[in-house]
Parts: sequence; structure tokens; C-alpha cells
Amino acid sequence: MNNKSDFSTETANEQQEQNTADIPESPNGWENLKWLGPSFLWMLSAAGSGELLFTPRIAALYGYTLLWALLAAVILKWFINGEVGRFSVCTGATILQGFNQLPGPKNWAVWLILLPQVVVAIATVAGLSGAAATALILVTGGTVQLWTVIIIIVTAAIVLLGQYNVVEKISSYVGIARTVAVVSAAIFVFPNVRKLGAGIVPQIPKNVQYQEILPWLGFMLAGAAGLMWYSYWVEARGYGAASVKGQESIDPKQLNREERKKLRGWINLMTISNTLAVVGALLAALSFLILGGELLRPQGLVPKENQVAETLGSLLGDLWGPFGFWFMVAIVFITFCSTVLSVEDGFGRMFADGTQIILQGFGVQGRWTNKKFLQKFFIVVLLAVLPITIYLFFGEPVALLQTAGGIEAAHIPIVTGLTLYLNHRMLPKELRPSKIIFGGTAIAGIFFGVFAVIYLLQLLGVIG
Repeated sequence: MNNKSDFSTETANEQQEQNTADIPESPNGWENLKWLGPSFLWMLSAAGSGELLFTPRIAALYGYTLLWALLAAVILKWFINGEVGRFSVCTGATILQGFNQLPGPKNWAVWLILLPQVVVAIATVAGLSGAAATALILVTGGTVQLWTVIIIIVTAAIVLLGQYNVVEKISSYVGIARTVAVVSAAIFVFPNVRKLGAGIVPQIPKNVQYQEILPWLGFMLAGAAGLMWYSYWVEARGYGAASVKGQESIDPKQLNREERKKLRGWINLMTISNTLAVVGALLAALSFLILGGELLRPQGLVPKENQVAETLGSLLGDLWGPFGFWFMVAIVFITFCSTVLSVEDGFGRMFADGTQIILQGFGVQGRWTNKKFLQKFFIVVLLAVLPITIYLFFGEPVALLQTAGGIEAAHIPIVTGLTLYLNHRMLPKELRPSKIIFGGTAIAGIFFGVFAVIYLLQLLGVIG
């Protein structure tokens, strides 16, 4: 009897050890402020195309009639981003690694993610760099093509040499200054409340072009790629299960009740962080919409191609004179360049991750499954050489970003559906989203899917 009792005790101890991952307690009080980095970086990386370029452009074209779409896009992406972050907090793995665990043909979900994002990566780097170059030519002269090539080479070198974190800190301060400046300017020119409030009612402007709206909604706050990058920043910061060393991922269903409780604390922290980022991005987006509606639209000015910086400079130039103009030009340059850096870093990580998953699935070993090597390879080839080639061939930064944004918007429903299914399949009941969160996330996928379908129908000439 004693032997049997001893054996039962040993078995229970082994199960207890197996179900414990030593997940740390989530921070409390003011300690939470130290953990806002991933969401703050995510917010800053989104500001380059969605808020700074497309929002004033939409306001110049359509006024406030699409305010409701802006609010819907930002709020709905809060749901999606939270679910992406939830998976990484609970497993310590990236969302792409999670997609690889879905049932079906080998790596099907990874291929579904990576293939469209090849076009997005090339077009985004080329378009953002070209937009940044329009600021440089106002100061130094030269051609947009020359400065675009230089910007792509310099930013890629910074990421390759591991200096992205240094630039990231500088960009953070610039991001804060940009937000303060545009919010102050928007308050100064604040429109009639009834005029602004009319835009909350869902409506579609006459003669609307969905090739303008879809990229705007796609890039607003973050595109499909940006939403997935959030899991990389959450993992790198060590949220929840990602803080456990020596394991690539954790199966949360195997954790005991105490460990799951700790993960719920980390999910709450991630939700607070995500909410603050979304509120900050929404404030900036609304400010750019007001500035575009009050300053650009009356003059018939629309940010386009090689006049991006000059047109955006008038947002503050009309209010604060030459100082305001050149301050905004500097913001345009720094914001677009910092976004290029975050795009190169994010895409480099994502394609390295995805390629490693695919090649290991075929039994490939060696340098082509080494993440550091793959990341450098993609930065050089996919995010430097090819964007330079594409830009020199097309030479239209706004059109390139519209292409990338359209794909991003159409890709969001796919990322949303896969993420919801993944969390339902991989997470225990107490770590899954509530019915409200699940429903909101599903609505988000449907929202972007509807706009993508309408855009396709307009493109095919089925609707006017």
C-alpha cells in the first residue's frame, strides 16, 4: 500500500511540474507603464501612411463624410490586435507560428499570409521612401528618385547593423511631438460640431472611388502585416508565456489553474496597452482629418505623388507661417523614414519566421533555416533591392502605397478569421475571448471584407 501511495504522490508531482511553466506575475500599478512598449511601437509604425498621408487626402477629397468609416476601422482593429496579442501572451509564440499549427495541408496558412505580403512589402518600402524623398528635395534639391534610393539603402543598413533601437527612441520623441502639434492645430481650426458630427452617420460620398478608401482603411492604425507584427513585439518584450526561457512555445491547455490566472493578468495588461495605443492613434487620425478638411479641402489641395511633403506642409504652414511649414516637412520626412525602418524590421522578422517554418517542414537545415541569416537576406533583397527597382520603374509613391493598402485591407479578413480560429483551437476556455470580444472581432473581419468586395466590383466595372 505504501509503495502504491508513494507512486501516486510521485505521479502527482510529475504532473504538477509538467503543468507549471513558471510564468511571472503581471506587473501592477505604475509598473505597467514600463510594459507599454509593444503597443507604442505599433502605434508609431502605423502613423506613416494611414494617418499622415491618407487621412488628410481623404478629408481633402470627401470632407467629413467618411468620419464614421475612420472610427469603425480604428475601433474594429482594436479587437483584431487584441486577439493577435492574446495568442502570443498565452503561448509565447508568434502568430505566424500559430498559423502553422492549424490543421490541413502543410503550411497552407503560412503561404496564405506570406504570398500577398511580398507585394505589400515591396510597394510599402518603395512608396514610403518616395514620400519621404519629397520632403528632402524641398530642402536640398536633387531628384526624388535619387533620394528615394538613398533612403532605402540607408534605412536597410541601419536595420542590418542592428541600430534600429537607437533610431526607434528618436522616432518616439518625434512621434510625440507630431501628435502634440497636429492635435493643437486641429483644436485651433476645429470645425462646427454639427458639421463634424454629420460624418458619424454612415454614408457614401457621391462618385466615391474605392481605390482611395480601401488603402486608407487598410493602413489606418495598422494593415494586416502590422497587426501580425504586434505579436513579434509582444513576444520580444516578454509578455506572459513569452517570458519563459528555454521554450519556443507553451501549450496553455497544459498549464495549471495558477499559471492560467497569471496569463489572464498579462492579457489584461496587453489590453490596457493596446487600448492606449488605439486611443492615441485615433486622436492623431481625427486631428489629421480635421486639418485636411479645414485647410486642404477649401484650397482644392490633395497630397499626391511628388508633392506629398509640400502639400502636407501647408497643414501647419497656413497656421504658423514658415516655421509651421518647415516643421511639418521635417515631421513628414522623419515619420516616413521611421516607418520605413519599422516596416523593414517587421517584414524582415515575419518573412524570416515564415521561411524557417516552411523550409523546416520540408526537412531543410542549415543557414536557410537560421532566422538571423534569413532576416538579413530579406532586408537586402526583398526590402532594399526590389523596392529600389520597383520605384525607379513606377516612380509614384502614392500609387504604390494605394496598391499596398488595398492588399492589406483585403488581407485583414483572412488574418482575422485565422486568428479567431487559432485562439478557439489552442487556448483553454478561461483564456479565450469573451462573446463580446469574439463578436467584435468577427464584425471587424466582415467590415473590411465588405469594402474589399465592393472595391473589386468597382474595379471590374460591375458597380459605378
